[in-house]
Amino acid sequence: MQTYNQHVALTDRQKKHLRRLGHALHPLVLVGQRGLTDGVISELGRALHDHELVKVRARVGDRENRNLVLGRLAADTGSELVHQIGNVGLFYKKNNRLDKILLPDS
Repeated sequence: MQTYNQHVALTDRQKKHLRRLGHALHPLVLVGQRGLTDGVISELGRALHDHELVKVRARVGDRENRNLVLGRLAADTGSELVHQIGNVGLFYKKNNRLDKILLPDS
C-alpha cells in the first residue's frame, strides 16, 4: 500500500470555496463491495495529482464504516476530506508542480 504523507490545513473559507467548485463534479473514484483496497487508494492518489479536487463515492455499508473508509482515504493519500454528504466525499490535495485550483487567502 502506498501512503502519501502530505497533509493540507485548510481554512473554513477555503473549504467553502472548494465545496462550491466540487458541487458540479461527478465521482471519479468508487469504493464498492470489496471495500478499501490498494488499487482504490492509488487511483485516488492519481486522480488528486491530475485534478486536485476529486469526489469519491463509497458504498461500503453503514455510516460508521463509510466514515472510517473516507477518513482512511484522506490519511493514506495525504489529502483533506473537504466535505462529506451521504456516500460521497470531496477530497483536495494541492499539486505543487501545477496548481489548477487557486484558493482564497485565509
